[in-house]
Parts: sequence; C-alpha cells; structure tokens
Amino acid sequence: MYKFSFLLLATILMFSCSTTAQMGYATSNKKAIAFFEKALESPRNNYDMRTGRVDYSEGIDLLQKAISKDPNFIEAHQLLAEYYLSSGHPDLAITHLERSILINPNYDPAGSSYIMLAKLQQQNGRYADALKNAKRYLEYGNKSSKLTKEAHLVIQGAEFAIEAMRYPTKFNPINLGPAINTKHPEYFPALTVDGKTLLFTRRLPAPGTELGAQEDFFVSNLNENGQWSEAVPMPKNINTPNNEGAPTLGPDGRTLIFVACPDITGKNYGEGRTGRGSCDLFITKKIGSRWMDPQNLPGKVNTFHWETQPSLSADGKTLYFIRGVYDRDRNKQQDIYRAFLQDDGTWSEAERLPDIINTPMREESVCIHPDGRTLYFSSNGHPGFGGLDLFMSRMDDNGNWSRPVNLGYPINTQFDENSLLVSADGEIAFFASDRKGGFGDLDLYYFELPEHLRPTRTIYMDGVVFDAIDQKPLAGHFQLIDLKTGKVVVESDADKVNGEFLVSLPTSRDYALNVSYPGYNFFSKNFTLTEPQNNEPYHMSVPLQPIIAGAIVRLDNVFFDLDKSNLRPESQVELDKLVDYLNLHPTVHIEIGGHTDTRGDASSNQRLSEARAKSVRDYVVGKGINAIRLTHKGYGETMPVITDAAIEQMLSEKEKEDAHQLNRRTEYKIISK
Repeated sequence: MYKFSFLLLATILMFSCSTTAQMGYATSNKKAIAFFEKALESPRNNYDMRTGRVDYSEGIDLLQKAISKDPNFIEAHQLLAEYYLSSGHPDLAITHLERSILINPNYDPAGSSYIMLAKLQQQNGRYADALKNAKRYLEYGNKSSKLTKEAHLVIQGAEFAIEAMRYPTKFNPINLGPAINTKHPEYFPALTVDGKTLLFTRRLPAPGTELGAQEDFFVSNLNENGQWSEAVPMPKNINTPNNEGAPTLGPDGRTLIFVACPDITGKNYGEGRTGRGSCDLFITKKIGSRWMDPQNLPGKVNTFHWETQPSLSADGKTLYFIRGVYDRDRNKQQDIYRAFLQDDGTWSEAERLPDIINTPMREESVCIHPDGRTLYFSSNGHPGFGGLDLFMSRMDDNGNWSRPVNLGYPINTQFDENSLLVSADGEIAFFASDRKGGFGDLDLYYFELPEHLRPTRTIYMDGVVFDAIDQKPLAGHFQLIDLKTGKVVVESDADKVNGEFLVSLPTSRDYALNVSYPGYNFFSKNFTLTEPQNNEPYHMSVPLQPIIAGAIVRLDNVFFDLDKSNLRPESQVELDKLVDYLNLHPTVHIEIGGHTDTRGDASSNQRLSEARAKSVRDYVVGKGINAIRLTHKGYGETMPVITDAAIEQMLSEKEKEDAHQLNRRTEYKIISK
C-alpha cells in the first residue's frame, strides 16, 4: 500500500489561500481546530516502542469530532484519510480524500491530493477513477518530478488493468488441503524438481516473544496416490525460537538456503549462528537423512543490509535474492540481486539485476525456474493492478532479460500477490492467499499456469550411483553439458551416504551427462531432449567401473555422420572428458573400440568401425595424449549388446531402432593401469 506522509498535509497548510482561517486552516471553528491539533499529536502518544506500531484509534476519534464541528474542514478529512489508511481501511481513506477534494477542488495548489487519491483508487480496483485523477494531477503546473513519475505509473497501470480485465486468463486456484494448511499462516513454498517434496514457512504463536509469533519450516511429501502427507516441522537445528523463513531448495532437496533474522538485540540469530547485523541468508545440506547445522552463507552475499527471499538455480551456481537498502529518509529500496558460486565454494559479490527488471519501487518474491532462464517475481513498479503484481521475464542466450510480462487478471488483482512458485514441468504454479474458503489466514494454493506464461519444461533424472562390482554407494559428481554450446548447465553430487541423486534436465536441448568419482572410470549418457517423445523423467542406475584392467566404458556422446567416420562437432564434449581422464591417470593405457549394428554389409561395417575407432584415437592423441597409451580396434557387428534374435521379438519399431542404437557404439577398454 502507498501511505500518505505529513508532507501532503504540510503542503496544503503552507499554500492555503484562505484568509479567514487560523494558521492557514480551511476552517475558523476553534473547537474543530483544537480536536485536529490533538489528533496531530496522537500518534506520538500512542506509539508502542516494543512492536513499533501506532494505535490510531484515538486520533481517528478526535478527527471525527473535528469534522462534526465543521464538515468542510479539509485538513481534518486529509489527516483522517491518512489515519484510516495506516489502520488498514483504504476504503474509508478514499472516502475522506474524495470528500476533501469535493469541498474545494483547488484547495491543494500543488495537486498532491489528486495523485494520492489516484494511487489509492488504483490499489482498490477503481481504475477508471484512478486514471481520471492521475491525469488531473498532470494538469498542474507546479507538480513535483517524483509525483509526476508516479502519476504516469498510475496511468500506465490503470490503462493496463482496464484492458487486461476485458480478457481474463483461466484461473482456478485449489487449496492444498489440511495436510499442508492450518488456521495459522502458510506461505513461501519451495519444491524439489521432481515435485515430490514441499517445504514452506508457517507462522506460529509465540507468547512472550517480541512480536508474539515466529516462523518455522514444515515439510511434506507427495505419496503414490498424489496426496500430500501431514506436514512435519524441520529438525530443531533448523527451526529455532527465532524466525526462519523464505526457503529455497536445491533441485534434489538436499541443499536448503533460507533467511534468518536476529532477535531484538540485533546479534542473536540462533544457537551456533552468526550474522552481519540484519537478516542474512544461511545454508545447510542434507547428508543421508540428517540436516547439517546451518551456516552463514559463505562469501559476499550477506551484508549489513537486509538479504531475504532467496531462489537457487537448478544448477546450484546462481542465487537470486532480494536486498533491502535504506535511503537517507529510512525508506527501504527492495531490488532483485544475484550472485554466483565460485570455484572455492563461496558466493561472489552480488550484482543488481538491470533496470528492465528492477524499478524505483518494490520488488520481492523472486523465483528462478529450474530451466535457469525464466524469472518470476512480484513488483509494484511495473504497470499493473495497483499492489504487488506477479511478473515473468525470460533471459536470452546472451544473458539479456526480456521486458517483464504481467501475469494478468485474475491471477493479479488490486491486492498484493507474491510467493509464486512454478513446478519444474511448468504446468502448475503455487502461491499463498488468504482468500475465502481456506483454513484460516494465508493458505497455500496451486493452479494451472496458462500456456503463454509457462517456462521451458524441465524434467529430471534420478537414481543411485554405485560401484559396479560390489554395489557400494558412491557420491558421484554429475556434470550435465549442453552439446551445442559445450557449457556445463547443471553440476551436482550424489548423496555421500546412499549414493542417491536427482538432477534437473531442461528440455529443448541435447545433453551429455558425465558422472565421475576418484578411482573410477567415468560414466557417459546422452539425452536428446529436443525430441518431444523423450521429455519424460528418467530413472536410472549409474554403475561406475573401478579402474582395473579389462573394464569397458561406453562413450555415449561420440557421434558420427551416417556411414562416415568423421567426428561430429558435438563429440568434442565427450572426448575432451576422455582426455581429462587420461591426464588425471597418466599410467592408464586404453583400447578404443568401434562397433556397428548388423544392418548392412559385414565387411563394410568392419571397415567403418575401424575407421571410427581410429578417428577417436587420432582426436585424443591430437590433444596431447602420448600415442603409445592408445590402441584402436574395429569390431564391426561381431559384439552386439542385443542380438538380432532378441530385436526381432520386440513389438514396436521404436524399440527395435533403440536396440540397434545400443549396438552402434564407441567404447574404451582398460588395457593396463
């Protein structure tokens, strides 16, 4: 909400042209003035030092008495409007502001009343009235530059709202139910990339504390029937008597970054936690079934300013968050920032997102989708419906953000909308609302996101990394590499205790997956996600072969043109990994083996497999690996993974083609270590 300041009233008093009023007031009624001046002092006398809140009821009563003495007392109507607004009654504030203008449309020589009224009307859904009064303000000759900008913003927003409401989007929010929602407020949801674990903030009563309430995290899991389990609190080393809020989860649910604020002393962030003097971001990791004690986020993200509402990218390398910075007048400027994970495990100094995203107004509730390119956030600085609206922006291949798109009506209204979370597949969005029909206060809801507002569909791969011989779980290191650009788009590690992993896979691109662990050969897999039929989650085991003589490793991301032996450019990603592997293990000698399927002439297949194996060897040698460490051999069609007899039994042509693809392969075999 916009709030009045005594500056508006002071302006009216200073420039009043009344010659009959005392002290420049619009009334000469002494009793009315006496009530009014007592009302001016009332907030100072009714300020609660403990909570920082003001009780305006006395001031409202005094102003009503002043107006009863003189119904045309303009300043009393103006101040009463401010007190009603500060007390959460914007409709009554509008009534008295309109009344003050009706008494004398030109009483305020700077026209400030019109822009204040226009902003309130916009925030209460009265867009036509807001448009009229904002334009009326612009007719004044001695208007301020600040309020002129605000008037233009109101005009843009009101015009947008009027048009948007003519074409409402489909919106049917569904309450997540009693397993998640209670009579207490639930908000700020976070979700794993598989959509099966939901973490959120719940505000609970805390008698005897500074604010009488505190925030904790609760977690729920989706069962096989598609129902959410009863939400349970996070462990006590995460939830403390202080506030924990605004969580973001890594895609696998094993990294949690959240905001924690100090108590009234400004120093106590909870047992074992240290901060920088304001709300800071903290990080914890889950190993096996146990969450580690949270630590202040290492690096340069946290400052003496206010850092909150983090959102971690699916690759774990970019952190978006909100930073609040106070100006000289103690007004808090909220903008979206981002920082990058550095090689030493610390976070870089944060950079503010460009002005196409951030405005001079307020941004919050930032959410970077698992596709790494689609940003959702709340703002009251872009054209919208009056309060905080939800927006979307997309980042292009050059790192530039598109102009934010308002999510439209009725997703956005004149009220504040925030806490938006979009599922990995882009079909479902979650948000918090205190709308009618809930369980009490803020509840979590979900709805189907309109097609034009969806991000790039992101699927996932999950499974276990283990020793191929003794089945021992391994904390394999994952790299998902875009074959077109050669860039690592996702980097992660399997769990140290059980070897489990969950890796996001944004669709519409082709990837090379590389899994490595010290003392083992790397694991290779190809994902062709530019084809719609492949856009379903993958569940797979990742057996890693120890570096022993005779171990055979398939190179799934080595590609050749049809019936040719020249390497395609996208093979470079995989072969560079092989070069790195050989540099890391300088005593290892390998054989490069080429294989074909059984279709075609056997002698031609033999020659083709030999030529392809030689092309791979030549590439690796060309990268500086001693030629004596590599041999090559073509096996033609003599060693199929799946026999022709087995292929003939397959029902679909796709199954058969996939089988032939498995037989066409490049491998390396450990000759000696």
